Amino acid sequence: MIRKLKIPVLIIAVMIIMISCSTDKTIEQISISRVETMPYLPEPYKMLDWKEVAINYDQYVFDHDLSGNYLPFIWLDNSGRNFPQQTFGLYTAIGDIRQGPYTYNGEFHEAINSLGALMGAGLVGIDKTDQDGFNYVKMVQNYFNTDNGWNIIMNNTSARVGNLGGGYGRDWWYDVFPNVLYFAVADLFPDVERTDSILRIVADQFYKADSVLAGDYHYSFFDYSAMEGKQSHIPFQEDAAAGHAWVLLAAYEKFGDERYLEGARSSLEALLSQEESRFYEVLMPFGAYVAARLNAQHDEDYDFHSILDWTFDGAFGENSRNGWGVISERWGDYDVHGLQGSIIHNGGFAFLMNTFDMAWPLVPMVRYDPRYADAVGKWMLNAASAARLFYANEISDDHQSLPQYKNLTRNVIAYEGLIKSDLFDRPEMEGVSPVAVGDGPKWIDGNPDVSQFSLYGSSHVGIFGSIIQKTNVERILKLDCLATDFYRQEAYPTYLIFNPYDSQQEIDYFYHGPAVYLYDVLHREVLAENVTGTSHIKIPGKKSRLIVEIPQEHKLERRNGLWMAGNVVVAYQ
Repeated sequence: MIRKLKIPVLIIAVMIIMISCSTDKTIEQISISRVETMPYLPEPYKMLDWKEVAINYDQYVFDHDLSGNYLPFIWLDNSGRNFPQQTFGLYTAIGDIRQGPYTYNGEFHEAINSLGALMGAGLVGIDKTDQDGFNYVKMVQNYFNTDNGWNIIMNNTSARVGNLGGGYGRDWWYDVFPNVLYFAVADLFPDVERTDSILRIVADQFYKADSVLAGDYHYSFFDYSAMEGKQSHIPFQEDAAAGHAWVLLAAYEKFGDERYLEGARSSLEALLSQEESRFYEVLMPFGAYVAARLNAQHDEDYDFHSILDWTFDGAFGENSRNGWGVISERWGDYDVHGLQGSIIHNGGFAFLMNTFDMAWPLVPMVRYDPRYADAVGKWMLNAASAARLFYANEISDDHQSLPQYKNLTRNVIAYEGLIKSDLFDRPEMEGVSPVAVGDGPKWIDGNPDVSQFSLYGSSHVGIFGSIIQKTNVERILKLDCLATDFYRQEAYPTYLIFNPYDSQQEIDYFYHGPAVYLYDVLHREVLAENVTGTSHIKIPGKKSRLIVEIPQEHKLERRNGLWMAGNVVVAYQ
């Protein structure tokens, strides 16, 4: 069970402080330099209904009865690897010839794809424990590798099937991130047989690994069987420490074992000890979330702004993955600010999965450190608008590689990437920017062009689908700060709303349920009381509100440095 906040008994009376507060009590905001370079009003602007995209993606990809070229996208794997049960595979990309029910006994499929799809579906309310007769959550337990002695969730169920085991024990993020995903899936679907024992073993392995590393994460990957770091031609991946920290903090909240809390601190401190960015793929921003949460809930005082700079500005230095960060440019007639990937490859190469995954830790981070509300709100507006350009129906035909396959994608399976200039691979595209493309044909000789469409990235769409809601004012989004705040303590619904316009804007704030009052953490004021339906909320120009829906019967109180209503923390600062 999720650990609840314990409130100490107070000897003296608690002073109740309600409602009024002056502007000088507004929480001062901290900027992120690269976000400052992004436009307040990205153009051309369009916001997809990301929840609808996530629901439609799940229905399409998990349909076993589809027929036709490259269909279906799912197959059953009866090899019984690691556990004597049936599991399933999803094609990494449409038509990927390395995969399928008749290739390598159907064993080559990737956890980052399958687990991302389960997490995304769970985030938008789809029950993957009982869907068309399948318990997909139990089936993915086969990624827990016991045969090789690593005893963690890995990206494949077996060691290098046909020498194609992508990232299996050679590329650190591929070995850490599946465990982050599995913990998230387990929080969404907690009552599945064997889940808790797997979580415990993974946490123990990560705790042991961090203890062995003792602050030195200067490795390309880590052998979790031999418990030793390895260096190879792959750049060093010190941000694996962020993945360790996130898993160990989640395990502490799940099981209450103090070792895991100490391991989370130790891993985070290893990351913070770096002198330059080691952002490799997706893990770095999880370190910012862990630091903010440890500061808020465990009385730490980590200065983690460097993690955010390392994430956005990109990695540049010896043994780093040079140029890996967040794009802030206009390519041709399109603002692509906020997308994550390589800043330098072909002038810039953004990836959909990485962009989705950044929102996972950074939006809930604002709950624990509201000083970043404006920066995260502005970044999300840019990223969410630009992310649509990966989808075939959302970018013009002359800006994509395969417009003829639009119907096959149903506008839910996106291109893997968006590149600034593709003239090196396709001279006929000279002068066209950006271009929606994918690397599938480069993975193996014979992979069809259509493998540029990536399930691997599209599977994570539920992150945006659960976080992003549109309001009645275009470009003003309502971001759910609890959606991806996994293993959290009890909390009231909390939303980040950023106004990118110069002037104050008024939005319709939709709510339905028992009476609540709306409290803005940033400005420390009650915006509306006895709310049972739609309210009209004013948002200052180029500012945010961080709104908490508090049951009307619970007064706001200051206790031991925390703002609380009932037994629930409303604000940490």
